[in-house]
Amino acid sequence: MSTRRPVAVPGWDSEAAIVDDAHGVAFIERIPRRPDVRDGLEWECRLLPVIAPLLPLVVPVPYEIPADADGPWRVRHQIVPGAAATPSALTRGDGVIVGDFLRTLHDLDLGALGLEARFDSGLGFTFARMEREVVPLLPATLREPGAGLIAEAGETTPLSLAHGDLGPAHLLVEAGVVSGVIDWTDSCLRDPAIDLAWTLHGTPERFREGIRASYRPDPQQERRAFVWHRLGPWHEVLHGLDEGEPTYIESGLTGVIERLEHG
Repeated sequence: MSTRRPVAVPGWDSEAAIVDDAHGVAFIERIPRRPDVRDGLEWECRLLPVIAPLLPLVVPVPYEIPADADGPWRVRHQIVPGAAATPSALTRGDGVIVGDFLRTLHDLDLGALGLEARFDSGLGFTFARMEREVVPLLPATLREPGAGLIAEAGETTPLSLAHGDLGPAHLLVEAGVVSGVIDWTDSCLRDPAIDLAWTLHGTPERFREGIRASYRPDPQQERRAFVWHRLGPWHEVLHGLDEGEPTYIESGLTGVIERLEHG
C-alpha cells in the first residue's frame, strides 16, 4: 500500500507528489498540467536513463506510469537526495563541480547515444509573446531596450544539449556539497549559455570562479549567458499573465526593469 503527500513547493508545469511505496522507498510523481508538459516528461523518460551514468552529478531516472485506478498518466522517479541550493552558501569547489557537470552535459552527442534531437519549438512563439505582451508593460524608456534584448536572445548560435532551467531550486546540495540536478522538462538542443545564466550571474563570485575554471566559457558564451540572465524574469511575467496571478506579473516586471536598468 503506497501513501501520497504533497511536495513543499508546487511546480509551474506539473502537479507533483511524494509517494512512499510499500517498502518505504520514496518517489516523486509528476502529472503534467498541459499537453506540452507531457511531451517534456516523455522526453525525460527517454533522455535521463541514457545520460545519467555519464554525468558527474546525480539526476533523476524517471519512467512512465499509464493511467490507472490510482491516477492519470504520470512519471515517477526515486527522490534525488539533497535540498535546493542556497546561492549565498555555494563555494568555489561547488562551482568547479557544476562547471564540470555542464561541460560534460553540453559535450554529449545525442546521435551517438542513440537519441533523437529535440529542439525548443516554442521559443520563437515565446519571444513573440514577450514583445507583444511584456514590452508594453514596461516604462516607455525601457521598451526599446527590452525589444532589443529579445532580438539579441533570438540570434542564431551553436546548439547543444542543455538543461534549460538551471537555478537554485533545481540544483541540489547534500552534506554541504552540490549533489544533483533535477527538473529536466525544458532540456533539449538549445543555446548552452542558458545554463550559464544563473550560474554566472546569480551566484557568489567564488562560485563563478569555479564555474569559469572548469567550464572555461569563451567570450561569446559569456555574453550570451548575460543575455539569458537578463531575460529570466520575463518568463515570470508570462506565467503570471497565463495564470491570472498579479503577484507573478508584479514581481516579474520588477526583475525585468531592474535587469534592464542595471544588468
